[in-house]
Amino acid sequence: MLEEVVATRYVTPLREGGSLPGIVEADDLGTYVMKFTGAGQGRKTLVAEVVCGRLARELGLRVPDLVGMWLDPVIGLGEPDEEVQELLKASGGLNLGMDYLPGSLGFDALAYRVDAVESGRIVWFDALVGNVDRSWRNPNLLVWHGDLWLIDHGASLIWHHNWPTAAAAATRPHDASDHALAPFGPDVSAAASELAPRVTRDLIASCVADVPDVWLVDEPGFGGPDEVRSAYVDVLASRAEGLHDRITVGTPGTDGPSRAPGWLTGRPEAAR
Repeated sequence: MLEEVVATRYVTPLREGGSLPGIVEADDLGTYVMKFTGAGQGRKTLVAEVVCGRLARELGLRVPDLVGMWLDPVIGLGEPDEEVQELLKASGGLNLGMDYLPGSLGFDALAYRVDAVESGRIVWFDALVGNVDRSWRNPNLLVWHGDLWLIDHGASLIWHHNWPTAAAAATRPHDASDHALAPFGPDVSAAASELAPRVTRDLIASCVADVPDVWLVDEPGFGGPDEVRSAYVDVLASRAEGLHDRITVGTPGTDGPSRAPGWLTGRPEAAR
């Protein structure tokens, strides 16, 4: 299960994305990027962060540590921004914190080179979780102490916003032509040989087990959190089978919006 901490001070909002995460201090003296249940697509964004974050870590990819963060909306009373105040009021209870990486830099393909093996592993992983929001327009990658770190998986597992489509999503092709790492010649076949055998039902179940019950209750069509967890396992296990044959890395576009839907990311330009 996720380690849990209590938010003690809201520091500042991060306005790069539509969900308005914030930098928050906690009672363990740590500093976190906090994502809120009251933002955007709510708790399902946090579920995607936990499932994808855990899977990535188990596959040897770098993702900031995740914690459950208890929020008392009273900590936002001194916040002058009304939008932030409303967000905090709507997010009382358990939210998600990601370890803040001080001094990290946004990934720049012209300044940081990635070899074919690492880029292939990241492309394969993004295809597994259906992440269409790691493009050259919006890499969602950080460079910290010389290493590449993956962030922001809220726009992954899009099928869990409409469970009747989940079975079809398991075999859906993945076009990685606009992936931020496509220019580095990702070796997807090598990644598949290494990673696919490790994506077992037991591994997926251990990752999904970290999702708090409170984010899975009252899901239409399911009898409870355990049934929802089993559904995640079914879809991801099916998707891992033969995935590399369904990944296309073609010529990237040169302009245009992210392929992530605007209703999910909160970025209006992504909806056009």
